Amino acid sequence: MSLLDDILSFNEKFVENKEYKKYETSKFPNKRCVILTCMDTRLVELLPKALNIKNGDVKMVRSAGALVDEPFGMVMKSLLVAVYELQADEVFVIGHYDCGMGALKSKTILADMKERGIKEETFSTLKHAGIDLDHWLNGFESVEKSVSESVHMIKRHPLFANDIPVHGLAIDPSTGKLDLIINGYENV
Repeated sequence: MSLLDDILSFNEKFVENKEYKKYETSKFPNKRCVILTCMDTRLVELLPKALNIKNGDVKMVRSAGALVDEPFGMVMKSLLVAVYELQADEVFVIGHYDCGMGALKSKTILADMKERGIKEETFSTLKHAGIDLDHWLNGFESVEKSVSESVHMIKRHPLFANDIPVHGLAIDPSTGKLDLIINGYENV
């Protein structure tokens, strides 16, 4: 049985047994905030437990490295929707130590892409179109720096409200300990 078959089989029983009932909530976050964090598997259950958040408490946006690296990309759009349409009054950018994005090297991932069948002409076309894959696919120097850069990208965005605090934190994926990097209340 494939992973897809396992998921669909489980889901059928989940719905049939009305397991979803215990997760019912509205689309508006109870704690009126949005969290941008990493997609790291270690954070799926640890982060909510370490922050005392439950289903319905927050809006959660996940991206590799908890990065906002372009002002008009989907991550920033998601944060703006959370603030303007879904009643989020605060933003938390939570990166983590030992993040794969910190170790990401463009040469390695480009080699992996070539090995999986991406043709050289594709890379040439993208380069000709002005896309710097070496820069785009490189990781970051430190979680503190990357969180700070994401916080500043959000705060400086021309469509972001000045009265919304944007906090920056880093979590230890082994213990759940949070380190404060930027206190967003100080910049409102």
